[in-house]
Amino acid sequence: MGRPIKRSRMGGDVGFGGALSGKIAVTGYRPSGGSLVSSTTAYIVAQRGSRIFKIHLDDSSEAVYELKAVAPASLANTSNQFCVQVILNDSTVAYVEKFYNNTIHYVTAAGAAGTCTYSLGAEGSDEGQAGSGAGSIDVR
Repeated sequence: MGRPIKRSRMGGDVGFGGALSGKIAVTGYRPSGGSLVSSTTAYIVAQRGSRIFKIHLDDSSEAVYELKAVAPASLANTSNQFCVQVILNDSTVAYVEKFYNNTIHYVTAAGAAGTCTYSLGAEGSDEGQAGSGAGSIDVR
């Protein structure tokens, strides 16, 4: 698996007033045999393998899901799968294929793959950095 992602990048810590902050947001997930859930509150809790993560679901339960670099509508229902969207510095929408501590591997909707550094937070902080290979991932 290599070196796991820093725990500070994942869920589990609750901020002042019970609000979660700075945790990697899950764009959508599909349980095995179930229907797609376009998430508004799901986030990554812990890493179990290079592409296997424990995620906190919308119904407040936690389960182990596999990270897929596809749009939410393309997630298969044959196994627990989820996706994380990243906005690249040129405003291109892509999906994370694999996380590292400071970088991610991503795939765009057009099928182009690449690597970039990422930040957690609102999209826009990486604007104007053309060619610098930066991306922004939503947080919960």
